[in-house]
Amino acid sequence: MSIIQQPTIAAIATPIGQGGVGIIRLSGKDAYQIGCAITKRQSLSPRVAHFGSFFGSDGVIDEGVIIYFKAPHSFTGEDVVELQGHGGMILQNMLLARLFELGARQATAGEFSYRAFENDKIDLVQAEAISDAISATSVAQASSAIRSLSGEFSNKINDLSEKLTQLRLYVEAAIDFPDEEDVDFLSDGVIEKKINLILSGVDDILATAKQGQLLRDGVHVVLAGRPNAGKSSLLNRLSGTQRAIVTDIAGTTRDTLEETLVLDGLTVHLTDTAGLRDTTDQVEKIGIERAFDAINKADILLMVYDVSVENDPLALAKSLFSEGLPEANIEEIFAKKLVLVANKCDLLTTKPSSYVSCETENLPKTVYVSCETSEGITQLIDLLKEKVGFHPPENSLIARTRHLDALKRAKQHILQAHEQLVYYHAGELVADSLRQAQQSLGEITGQMSADELLGKIFSSFCIGK
Repeated sequence: MSIIQQPTIAAIATPIGQGGVGIIRLSGKDAYQIGCAITKRQSLSPRVAHFGSFFGSDGVIDEGVIIYFKAPHSFTGEDVVELQGHGGMILQNMLLARLFELGARQATAGEFSYRAFENDKIDLVQAEAISDAISATSVAQASSAIRSLSGEFSNKINDLSEKLTQLRLYVEAAIDFPDEEDVDFLSDGVIEKKINLILSGVDDILATAKQGQLLRDGVHVVLAGRPNAGKSSLLNRLSGTQRAIVTDIAGTTRDTLEETLVLDGLTVHLTDTAGLRDTTDQVEKIGIERAFDAINKADILLMVYDVSVENDPLALAKSLFSEGLPEANIEEIFAKKLVLVANKCDLLTTKPSSYVSCETENLPKTVYVSCETSEGITQLIDLLKEKVGFHPPENSLIARTRHLDALKRAKQHILQAHEQLVYYHAGELVADSLRQAQQSLGEITGQMSADELLGKIFSSFCIGK
């Protein structure tokens, strides 16, 4: 594939602020000429670090290293030049302004990666992995993003797509030559076996992608309960810092307080809320309204209560939630989201036999903790991981919600193909369902993506990437 180089773009590729080195990147048809002009060199050797001065119209702006990457052997596939000068926004902006004078323009967010995608240097999964690697908040996230960037996730998707292609060819042949050698290809069991193998492959990738999505997006956990139950103390204990103010005065927390933590590899977006109670204080009422809004949006709700005082936490939960939530929402919370956190277990004269109670009759589990002594905190973290099914393997791959959606649609189309084959013996419908499954997989790597989707993905990138 021949590369058609586009107009030259430029951007600062290092973070804003002071630093030892600042990097500006150029890409496009005039990048080489601009690189020669700003260094006043006759030529630049590819992949060689040239040291020298960077010149403006009135003299030297800075000095440093310039490296030229000749197309197509570059990140974008175009001619790329990097200026590595001193860090600091004044010098970097002076250099950038000079590059604009010489014919470059400001790159838009994600434009370098988009050009790499357009020139088949990376696919869409790898492009997204670049952004995920940059924004990773844990070692597991970073490692998974780099594996996706190296092509592991894409290879799995491409392998499935290739198997679908071969199966579609087989089915089309069965349709076009139904009487060939007196064999009924649609009922000889070969196509059904191949469909089942592909389904198994999709399920394997779905399981990996689900873990990858949890690694990337994390889980939203909300702390709720009466005032002085220990919600803020639990946030502080989990975060390892005095993030929330804790006092003996009821109603100390009057607004939601959010903190992002990494607990045993799982990213947790933790929200502390105002204590739920009847109050005439207008400010506290607003805080309680926001608490109910957070409860509605939570993936997991930890209802914290004082186990030394409360005897019936389930009744307490229903009473507290009925004040601000409709019955249908309460039923969903009890069925899917709720975990009862029995705080202050260090005050009990009779210790529970286990920090985590057994779940019976679809009732939520109870975990006994002490925010004062840290008893049960490890078990609470384990329960959170269990609740969302978080157990990433060593080779987990970063994934996004759109990847899961496309995989689920692909699976549904393959199941439809199986149904059309086994129950209706309809070869044309089998072929069409397989085509739709392949199209869904193609959306993941970008082989079949709408321009609107591409624009949304790349616009979330930083400017210099």
